[in-house]
Amino acid sequence: MSTDQTKTPGLIRVKTSDGQEFQLAAEEASQSRTIKNMMEDTGADCLIPLPNITGRILSQVIVYFKKHAASAASDDDDLKAWDAEFVKVDQATLFDLILAANYLDIASLLDLACQTVADMIKGKSPEEIRTLFNIKNDFTPEEEEEVRRENQWAFE
Repeated sequence: MSTDQTKTPGLIRVKTSDGQEFQLAAEEASQSRTIKNMMEDTGADCLIPLPNITGRILSQVIVYFKKHAASAASDDDDLKAWDAEFVKVDQATLFDLILAANYLDIASLLDLACQTVADMIKGKSPEEIRTLFNIKNDFTPEEEEEVRRENQWAFE
């Protein structure tokens, strides 16, 4: 998907943090409010920098753009099934997709990826969540008890 410096009508060029350049359809890219605003501010002919996104993650975002642009008028159930498969990725990739969706202001992708994380932790104890996400518990037993007392409603 990387491209050279040539410009094709209806396409925009973006450059990722790792120096990769991509061409994508302006209509598809407009699903990102960040890119849409940059196109309006700088013109579609300019190379749009995306300093917070790697080429690997942008490639996945572009797949998401293409599917959602093509499925605008199609069956909602088919798109939901596709979305469910799209986010079946390793944790690091899922978190990178969340960061990219947030930076690019793609509400539907952000909601999808965050819901996936929410589903991962639903019904789990704090200890299970720490294990799942490799989070170190740095509370002393006294601090943990104080938090439980102050937020007793959350542990009922």
